[in-house]
Amino acid sequence: MSLSGRVLHAETTTTTHIALFPSAGMGHLTPFLRLAAFLVHHHCQLTLITINPSVSLAESRFVSRFLSAFPQVAHVQFDLLPFDPSTAKSNDPFFIQFEAIRSSAHLLSPLLASLSPRLSALVYDVSLISSVIPVTESLHLPNYVFFTSSARMFSFFAYFPAIASSSGALDSALLGDALKIPGIAPIPRSSIPPWLLIPNSLFAHMFSEDSPKLTKVNGVLINTFKGLEPEALDALHSRKHNEPEFPPVFGVGPLVPLEFEKEDQYSPAISKWLDEQLDGSVVYVSFGSRTALSRDQIREVGEGLVKSGFRFLWVVKDKKVDKEEDEGVEEVVGKELMELIKEKGLVVKHWVDQGEILGHRAIGGFVNHCGWNSVIEAAWHGVKMLGWPQHGDQKINAEVVEESGLGMWVKSWGWGGVELVNGDEIGEKVREMMESQTLEVKAGRVREEARKAAEIGGIREKMFKELIGKMEQEKF
Repeated sequence: MSLSGRVLHAETTTTTHIALFPSAGMGHLTPFLRLAAFLVHHHCQLTLITINPSVSLAESRFVSRFLSAFPQVAHVQFDLLPFDPSTAKSNDPFFIQFEAIRSSAHLLSPLLASLSPRLSALVYDVSLISSVIPVTESLHLPNYVFFTSSARMFSFFAYFPAIASSSGALDSALLGDALKIPGIAPIPRSSIPPWLLIPNSLFAHMFSEDSPKLTKVNGVLINTFKGLEPEALDALHSRKHNEPEFPPVFGVGPLVPLEFEKEDQYSPAISKWLDEQLDGSVVYVSFGSRTALSRDQIREVGEGLVKSGFRFLWVVKDKKVDKEEDEGVEEVVGKELMELIKEKGLVVKHWVDQGEILGHRAIGGFVNHCGWNSVIEAAWHGVKMLGWPQHGDQKINAEVVEESGLGMWVKSWGWGGVELVNGDEIGEKVREMMESQTLEVKAGRVREEARKAAEIGGIREKMFKELIGKMEQEKF
């Protein structure tokens, strides 16, 4: 395993046969396929189960590139039953897909039973716990959850049953303005995912239904490492020690971008532009694969970037689903603003190879939503961050970013879409992030910890060996 993120194909095979079952969205699929690549490297036989149809074009293209790079991985499509979106209590296409998968999950049983050789374990997305466990129990199949966020967020998820049993409601479990969870710093009320505070929301329903089932899980995988989240990982290991029924947690990160992820169709234009810039002079701006900003906020971001005085590479997105992205950059950003931007920046409106961009010598800072994959990628490359959480787990992840020294975030900006943040303030914070030598040094230290975890004989390799050894013991 080289530092460039390559994973060699296995030269030998064993009977450790693992099925992987990711859920909807690139934020969930991306770490799953990186996990798959590392399991191949550790000589596991894999079957990848993907959902048909997918929500986005990016998902289907990503799966195709992975399967081309790893032809030894078997691929099975899982066709969903017809689903009425009006029953999902959400208009988010990815949440609707979560619910559609959950309602079809019972059909997994014959599919899993038919795989040969017999499965050693199923690794599946955290959003599917309560729907998948009856299937794995009926097949006497060890089941492992892949938690696609931070260990701090998992601590919150795992503590949720205690909240429900002691108070019956999240609101009444808050001590003052924060939630106290043993072993980690309190989580402020303002950082709790807003959907959890909405009674009967789909997200709250999934959270409250799935978290109590963790005692039926054989293990939890998290894309993190001790150099980034020592407090949360220590607390989780301590909990396992004190509560034998609590599942062991495997910090299998950093799972970083790999060779198969590269797309050639856009690289020349972006690479050429970056190659022309000075070292560390460019701000990279992206809010992930499913965060759509309003037109007004997009234009404030653009004005802020121009006012920051720094050169920038900006990925614009104003639709949650890429299949609906039918307007050009100029229409979304505005013709007048685009004229100003041409002097300082490059704006694109399509899926980009973020790992390649963050690894470029010209990138000096990263403005992003604190999606966990983005945090891990920034940590791997030691790129300092200005976090702007938009929804879900992202404020809790931003707390990890701040505590680790990887970056900063502006708590007063609140959740994305609630208030319009003006360009002057955005420009000021971008300058603060880019000019901070303290952040530069701390982000470099996080990079060193990430590389240390990933080296031969490092903690990541140790975690994978422990995980596979556990699966081997359980299959008999």
